[in-house]
Amino acid sequence: MSEAVSSSQASSSVRLGLKENWPQFALLVLINAFVGGMVGIERTVVPLIGAEEFRIGSTTLVVSFIVSFGVVKACANLVSGQLADIWGRKRVLILGWLVGLPVPFMIIWAPSWEWVIAANALLGINQGFAWSMTVIMKIDLVGPKSRGLAVGLNEFAGYLAVGVTAFLTGYLASEHGLRPAPIYLGVVYAILGATLSILLVRDTRDHVRLETAGHARQAAPISFREVFLLSSFKDRNLFAASQAGLVNNLNDGMSWGIFPLFFVSFGLTVERIGILKAVYPATWGILQIATGPLSDRWGRKGLIAGGMWIQAAALFLTAATSHFEWWLVASLLLGLGTAMVYPSLIAAVSDASHPSWRARSLSVYRFWRDLGYAIGALSAGIIADQFGLAAAIISIAALTFVSGVVVAVFMREGATGAGPAATTAAVTK
Repeated sequence: MSEAVSSSQASSSVRLGLKENWPQFALLVLINAFVGGMVGIERTVVPLIGAEEFRIGSTTLVVSFIVSFGVVKACANLVSGQLADIWGRKRVLILGWLVGLPVPFMIIWAPSWEWVIAANALLGINQGFAWSMTVIMKIDLVGPKSRGLAVGLNEFAGYLAVGVTAFLTGYLASEHGLRPAPIYLGVVYAILGATLSILLVRDTRDHVRLETAGHARQAAPISFREVFLLSSFKDRNLFAASQAGLVNNLNDGMSWGIFPLFFVSFGLTVERIGILKAVYPATWGILQIATGPLSDRWGRKGLIAGGMWIQAAALFLTAATSHFEWWLVASLLLGLGTAMVYPSLIAAVSDASHPSWRARSLSVYRFWRDLGYAIGALSAGIIADQFGLAAAIISIAALTFVSGVVVAVFMREGATGAGPAATTAAVTK
């Protein structure tokens, strides 16, 4: 009886939907722009810092900062959903920002490459906690009808900020050197993100309780181990999404570390490299305003499989050409393909997860997805050292194409609404 009264009281003061929650939603969009900007400070200049300032000749060693970032971010993602359910979303968001505050200062003052690697481990925690919470909280706020839109707007803000910051750092580096001027942007982002999160963000667990109370079928409590197995292997939609997320970020990790070195090998200036490194995430970010809502209307599967194939074509084009104009076209295509994939994957995972364990399922998906950073950077570095930079790009392109085939074969369309009930039934048998 008391639970029914509590649920009624919650529903009277809490509403689901973008219109009903737009002030908090808009605030979280802004905060995620600062989260994305923290990664953007590294996209252009940090690989060049390793190669030019620290005189590192091994490509594998240069991209080691991405490996530390990817492994730590993946693990932070894995625990973020569990912590969000126990502590609350806001506390995890604030913790992510507090861990991220030292990152730009460590890069600015780094006396050795080991400092940069350590800074990226902290950045991984920052991204794993802060970005995960902005995604989860937006999905909490809007409810089941507009997940694609919510994710699209979130990722738009984050990756547009990555692109704009990559361009600005490239410009500042061309004018003032690789350090410290370009990294000052990160100091501003960290301070603003932490301040807004502490002072203005409100937790969204009441929205989850409201959605759970109105769900067609109530889920029996399941353990984190069961959620991990479901999200990784047992549910075909969640498996297809997790492997596609991993390969998507695998090719992104490769492009993060390999592209600047590949472009500079053809004599491209750091300013023009900054343009190429900005166009890809900016295109990715902007187009998600359209692709997120389209996934609500058209479904997830076609956008995901098609996006992976477009990414593969873009990577092949990059490796096969040697002129700025073709690389620019490839960057636009890579951004288009990723924009089709990114919000659709998160929405697909949300579709197939019951509200009561959705945060944990998203954290498992994001674990596999961001582990791709480490796998992509490390494997691309090893291939590049043995066979050359172009061979590394082509190898990752082929893997990306295969991942799209896996989505086309395994993912079932039309899981929205039915997925959580079906999956829950499977778990409780």
